[in-house]
Amino acid sequence: MLEWKPPTESRLRYALFPLAMLYWGIVFWRNIFYTLGFFISRKLPAKVISIGNITAGGTGKTPAVIYLVKLFLKNRMKVGVLSRGYGRKTAGTQLVTDGDGPAGGWRNFGDEPTLIAQELPDVPVVVDSNRHRGGMFLIKNFSPDIIIMDDAFQHRAIERDIDIVLINSQDTRAEHKLLPYGFLREPWMSLKRADLLIFTKSNIKKPAPFLIAMAKQTKRRWFQSELISGRATTIEGKTKEATKGMKILAISAVGDTKGFIKTLKNAGFSVVGAMTFVDHYDYTQTDIEEAKKKIMKSTAEIAITTTKDAVKLSQLDLSGLDLYSIEAEFRLSPENEKKLMDIINA
Repeated sequence: MLEWKPPTESRLRYALFPLAMLYWGIVFWRNIFYTLGFFISRKLPAKVISIGNITAGGTGKTPAVIYLVKLFLKNRMKVGVLSRGYGRKTAGTQLVTDGDGPAGGWRNFGDEPTLIAQELPDVPVVVDSNRHRGGMFLIKNFSPDIIIMDDAFQHRAIERDIDIVLINSQDTRAEHKLLPYGFLREPWMSLKRADLLIFTKSNIKKPAPFLIAMAKQTKRRWFQSELISGRATTIEGKTKEATKGMKILAISAVGDTKGFIKTLKNAGFSVVGAMTFVDHYDYTQTDIEEAKKKIMKSTAEIAITTTKDAVKLSQLDLSGLDLYSIEAEFRLSPENEKKLMDIINA
């Protein structure tokens, strides 16, 4: 399944406009009902930090969550991670890990919570569509000082102490229209609920002037962050490392394919082909066979994917496919990291 893009053909755009207005009305009244108290937000007995966005994927929430957890651990805080577990095949409260790595296959928890559990071996990770129930499970079993809620800006049923919203620096005006007309999950005015805005991937592309102007209109603090590429290693055992200059086939099912391609190029690889799918796509063995054919018919030497995709691809038979995953690290400047900790501690 190829990745979804905003409609560009004029007739299709006009056809989707009424749906976008209907969606806007639903979002508007839902937020009004929360503001007026008709919908109730419940408080958890721990500090809650929400990491979210207002666009449909691609902002780099998972690397940001991993970064924040490591930052809090460095400051000797007990942390737990709570996610809804998008795309999982299970229901109810699921413990992804109690601090010893994922307790089952990714389909039980979703690809992103499984990746978080792999990257944070000493941190409890829980998935539950009922965030209050999942949060209470974390508190009763692990007593965290801080709970980080992944992808929770729109989930207002839980009160949060700090709302951090991520914005992809590569976003265009065309993308900043409401679903399904564009990528926006909420209008820009919703950002006034946030405590902090962070532009992500600014090392790939600086935020456009219209993004900066909109951020300033919210009168909220805002930072810029970078997404730094690391090593590209084989996903089976990480026994080999890809070298710069290699010709590669890029394989991804993420919300920001163009950002992934730019990251590969910035890391020194020559991208000669790509296989792109919708975010959270469930790969099949047929996709592996197709990747092998593409490499045979091109000048590509290896295939490289994201760490999130590697969670799913590693469950398939990869024999005959030289597949690597590339690390990507969210990073703030030391100055902005200090400002962030001041906000957290306040």
